[in-house]
Amino acid sequence: MDKLENDPVKTEVDPTTDNENSGQSRREFLVNAATVSAAIALSGVFSEEADAAEVINDPVKAVAIQSPEPPQTISVELDVNGQRAKVNIDPRTSLLDALREYMGLTGSKKGCDHGQCGACTVLVDGRRINSCLTFAVMYQGNKITTIEGLEADDKLHPVQSAFIKHDGFQCGYCTPGQICSAVGMLGEAKAGCLSALTADLASSKITLTESEIRERMSGNLCRCGAYPGIVAAIKELSEQTA
Repeated sequence: MDKLENDPVKTEVDPTTDNENSGQSRREFLVNAATVSAAIALSGVFSEEADAAEVINDPVKAVAIQSPEPPQTISVELDVNGQRAKVNIDPRTSLLDALREYMGLTGSKKGCDHGQCGACTVLVDGRRINSCLTFAVMYQGNKITTIEGLEADDKLHPVQSAFIKHDGFQCGYCTPGQICSAVGMLGEAKAGCLSALTADLASSKITLTESEIRERMSGNLCRCGAYPGIVAAIKELSEQTA
């Protein structure tokens, strides 16, 4: 028996009994360790909450944390509506933001900001694009036309007049993009560009039926549902120029 008691391998230890050397049971040790770990974790949370509260009370510090270094800007020269303008912008600035935020041309609207609604449509060298999906820096040397640039000599563009005549809008938010897209689309049809619904692929002349117009304008959404007026306006113009 004495040999068994003196053998550390074979001697069984009750984890609930006190350790004579440390004066602390195994259970007490585990409880204390868990308590210390929780305290350390909570101190980090409280520290983060304190930092957040300090940021809320100090807007300058909030900006510094979010953007520790101001973005580098570049000088971009854009030809918009027949006038050249230089703007200092972040290279990642979209053409839409450059027009609206830096040049004050707020006619082009920011709808979805994902190229899905067409409210931001402008013309670049006569071709329609979604200005929210492209960088302003890419269009130095191109001729950009926004809704503000369609009017000439204090006269509305024919498409603008047709939209008014046929009541092709309601709230008007999507209207600038709709009109710019219609101008570009009429130019595409005149140049013989085909669509998914073009019946005669060999013909150099495109007849803009209502179905053709709807297909070609499908990238511009109107949440008010003013499509009948939009289609009627475009169809009348296409017949006048046929």
